[in-house]
Amino acid sequence: MPLPDDQPHTRTRLPVGEQASAYPAGRQPRPLRTLLTVLLVVTLLVLAIAIANRGKTDPTAGGSHQAPPPPGAAVPTAPTGTQPVGTSSNGIATGYPDTDQGAQSAAANYAVALGSADMFRADGRRSVLATIADPAVADALRGRLDQQLTPAVLSGYGLDAQGQPPTGLTFVSRTVPVGTRTDGYTADSTKALVWCTGLEGLAGTSSTKPVSANWFTLTLSLRWTGGDWKLTDFSTQNGPAPVPADQQAASADEITGAVQQFGGFRYAR
Repeated sequence: MPLPDDQPHTRTRLPVGEQASAYPAGRQPRPLRTLLTVLLVVTLLVLAIAIANRGKTDPTAGGSHQAPPPPGAAVPTAPTGTQPVGTSSNGIATGYPDTDQGAQSAAANYAVALGSADMFRADGRRSVLATIADPAVADALRGRLDQQLTPAVLSGYGLDAQGQPPTGLTFVSRTVPVGTRTDGYTADSTKALVWCTGLEGLAGTSSTKPVSANWFTLTLSLRWTGGDWKLTDFSTQNGPAPVPADQQAASADEITGAVQQFGGFRYAR
C-alpha cells in the first residue's frame, strides 16, 4: 500500500555498475530487429496496394481497356487516331487507313496543304494536288484553281502574278486544324469537315497587308482510291469564330521573326 505523504522518504544509491536496469533481465532492447519488422510491414503494404491496383486503367491515359469513341465522335482532349501515318510524298503525309479515323487524318493533313503558301504559285498547286487529289479529278481541280487565282486576286494578297511577295517581305499562309469530323462515312467515300484557324498576310516592316488570323471550316470530299484517301473536291465556309482575345498585336518584326523561327507542321490524328 502507498505510504502517506508525511512518512520519511528513503533513497538508496547503488554503486556504479550495480544500478538497476530500466529493462528486466533477459529483455534487452533489440533496435535491429525492430527496424526489420517495420520494413517488413511497409513492404507488405506496398505489395498489397500494387496487387489491388493491377489491371486498373487510368481513364485519362487512353489505355487498352478504355472504350473507344463511336465513329466520327469528337474527343476534345486527345487524338482519335490509333497511330500517326509514317509515310509522306512531296512533304505531305500519305498512306492513311481505310477507316473513319483515317479519313479524318487525311482531311486534317490535306487542309494544311491546301492552306499553304504553295497553293498561291502554279508549280506549288501542281505539286500539292498531284499528291493529295484523286488522279481522275486532279487536272480539273488545278484548272479551277488556276482560273480563281488570277493576277488580280493575287494582287489583293500583295503578290505578283507568279504568287511571289515583294522583295524584303515574307508571304504567310498557314492553316491550323482545330478539329475534324466526318459526314456520311463509308469505306469508299466520305465528306470530312475540318474546323480551322489560319494566318495570312505579308510579314515585314514595310507590309501594307499585315498577317492576320481568321477562322473557317473546310469541307473535303474524299474517295478511297489507290490504297489511300484522295481529295475529289473541297469548299470553304467562314467560321465558327470565337470571341477574339484582349491581346496586343505583335509588331511586324516580331511576326517576321516568328514566321522564320517556327516551322509549319503536318497533322496525323
